[in-house]
Amino acid sequence: MTTVKIAAFSLNNAGGNPAGVVISDSMPTGPHMQAIAKDIGYSETAFLEPCGDEWRIRYFAPEQEVPFCGHATIASAAELGRQYGAGHYTLILNNAKITVEAIDQGKSRWAGVLTSPPTRSGPAQKELLSSCLKTFNFDSIDIDPRFPPAIGSAGASHLLLGLKDRQTLSAMQYDYNTLRDIMLEHGLTTVNLFHCQDEKVIYSRNPFAAGGVYEDPATGAAAAALSGYLRDIGWIPAGRISIFQGQEMGRPSRITADINIEPGSGIRISGDTRSIKPEE
Repeated sequence: MTTVKIAAFSLNNAGGNPAGVVISDSMPTGPHMQAIAKDIGYSETAFLEPCGDEWRIRYFAPEQEVPFCGHATIASAAELGRQYGAGHYTLILNNAKITVEAIDQGKSRWAGVLTSPPTRSGPAQKELLSSCLKTFNFDSIDIDPRFPPAIGSAGASHLLLGLKDRQTLSAMQYDYNTLRDIMLEHGLTTVNLFHCQDEKVIYSRNPFAAGGVYEDPATGAAAAALSGYLRDIGWIPAGRISIFQGQEMGRPSRITADINIEPGSGIRISGDTRSIKPEE
């Protein structure tokens, strides 16, 4: 069993979201994986085992298993590429199957590309929205009317809240225990707070209290869910967007999302990676 630490969606070979990647001949037990993830302490750790020509993958946050994690998948693609060569790999999730690509950028640097599970979105419940606005100390006037609050999914569920002002996004704070309870009650993986600078550039922050982490510096699964939602409401029927995240945490990150025009189709998510130094 090999364990590595890789930051996915790095920006200029800095920042990014750290993930653990564990590759073994056979998958450890659930409690063992949970213990490893908690010991590593990152928002997610991916566990992989070979399954014929494919790879079985599971994701664990410090406090729970999650159905899908974008940044840990990108990190896994990079490690599969490093060990077995550049190219495409099929990953078997708990409830879906996806393909990732490992891209050799030279000088021991790797990028990863994934196509998310199918996307879907729908209106957020009024009770959920009211509770979350209160927890973040937001008012309804802080919400950008172009983006109705919604639940979006691309393998995991996220509350999507578009904010009018970048300053409101940057100043985000919340009560950890209160939001964790709300998220667990409603089956949310993250709350995706975002601000659209224009049709190509989006800034985002992702509280992850349900998984035991105050905030994620780059969230591929939430980026895919957000992209699917923006397609559903007609904001971006198709095309490429850049999602910048982690600046407020000192971990600047960039997620690239390519949106297919077909409703509900998976989103192509890509990003650079970097190996995490022992002193980090």
